[in-house]
Amino acid sequence: MPTSPSDLPGPGAPDAAGCPDEVRADLAVVGAGPAGLAAAVTAAGFGLRVALLDAGERPGGQFYRHPAPQLGAERPEVLHHGWAAFAARERALRAHTASGRVTYLPGHHVWTVVPQDAAPDAAQDAAPAGGAAAGGAAAGGVARRAPAAWVLHAVAGTEERAVAVRARAVLLATGSYERQLPFPGWTLPGVVGAGGAQAMLKAGLVLPGRRVVVAGSGPLLLAVAGSLASAGARVPAVVEAAAYTGYAPALPALLRNPAKLAEGAVYGGALLRHGVRLLTRHAVTEAHGTDRVEAVTVARLDADWRPLPGTARRIPCDAVAVGHGLVPQLELATALGCATRRAADGTAALDLDAHQRTSVPGIWSAGETGGIAGAQPALVEGEIAAHAVAGRPVPAALLRRRARLRAFADAMGRAHRPGEGWTGWLRDDTDVCRCEEVPAGRIREAVRDLGARDARTAKLLTRAGMGWCQGRMCGPAVAALAGEEQAPDRRPLSCPVPMRLLAGLPPADG
Repeated sequence: MPTSPSDLPGPGAPDAAGCPDEVRADLAVVGAGPAGLAAAVTAAGFGLRVALLDAGERPGGQFYRHPAPQLGAERPEVLHHGWAAFAARERALRAHTASGRVTYLPGHHVWTVVPQDAAPDAAQDAAPAGGAAAGGAAAGGVARRAPAAWVLHAVAGTEERAVAVRARAVLLATGSYERQLPFPGWTLPGVVGAGGAQAMLKAGLVLPGRRVVVAGSGPLLLAVAGSLASAGARVPAVVEAAAYTGYAPALPALLRNPAKLAEGAVYGGALLRHGVRLLTRHAVTEAHGTDRVEAVTVARLDADWRPLPGTARRIPCDAVAVGHGLVPQLELATALGCATRRAADGTAALDLDAHQRTSVPGIWSAGETGGIAGAQPALVEGEIAAHAVAGRPVPAALLRRRARLRAFADAMGRAHRPGEGWTGWLRDDTDVCRCEEVPAGRIREAVRDLGARDARTAKLLTRAGMGWCQGRMCGPAVAALAGEEQAPDRRPLSCPVPMRLLAGLPPADG
């Protein structure tokens, strides 16, 4: 039995092996999550030729992740909020792909975007339907024009083929990844990301354990705990580092979003039904076990997230799902020189104008790259960007809805922003960089004795962040230990690329 809309039989859903090595389009969209999917189908509806590239094998991104067909799940929608919005856009994607308006490229990892055929008057040529000519300004207010085209280089499929997509405008909808704040024992088997636990359930229909403590900070914890409990796991506690009183200053934004309040009430009701205890102003400060996690220590925190002496308690468990919010994934954008800003939750996000344009002409962005906000704002922003790229007036209702949802997201970000004192639960022997096995004490030594005053210097002195994940896991912690906020990722390649693909680039693109 089909498990989801994207598993239904029908034309227009090629796998990576069946895709061409070169594609031309008016608009290239990177990411088929809520923002990218909404942008692609909206732009195609306006008559643009769209290339939609995604690292995943099915559309939906992390939020609408769903089981593979062979698992036989009959109702994947029960694990999602707002499934109907995804299903409608997935049907539109299938129709546009069948008609040839969208070239859907699953299993494609875009590793760089470069300009091609730059010309002084290229801005007009860059507009697929009159919209992409609008540009931005470089630092210092000097106007820049878009190139005639952009080339997106991707690695496709398990055979790692080279694929190039040429488009006159690009929309980046690359989403986000989890923010992890380490603690002693966090490398034990059974300690997983909160989003990772949710992904295991949504995509694989498996639980990370039978008795799972959910910990960290942010509204995702409530959703994860409710899903795990409904699927049969025992969740003894949700350990939230922040206090919900942090929402009080944003009461007007909350009242303007009654659906969000109702969603929170649904999650709260699920916790009550399953007997899940909610501990606010608490954190998991240590995980215990030998072959895998067997228990966690939970302590009360002060207003700056410092553990309070004498408040520690142990909670037995065989798994921990922990996460402290999300971090926008910006590697492609920052490599292009797109300007960033500091978001309400402390992360770096893209600085976008009212129509989702970045500071680089010809490059748009939507969704989590502009600040963590969730699926609903991402859908709205994808539609706004598509209108702008196509040169169509953006409906005022879309702009108002985005403003309302973004105000709520900012309130969440401020309420759950990590306090400066959280590093107090890190012992010197706690591994901060898992890839390179760099403990907190070595980073503290680099700061205290070797003159490191920023994360980059600490990285050079200790190798923290030089491993396989390139600092995605340890970046926030290294920055905090170095006494600064995490800077946006800047790297020439956004993912691993075989050397043969680099060697095969034409000189103009190399």
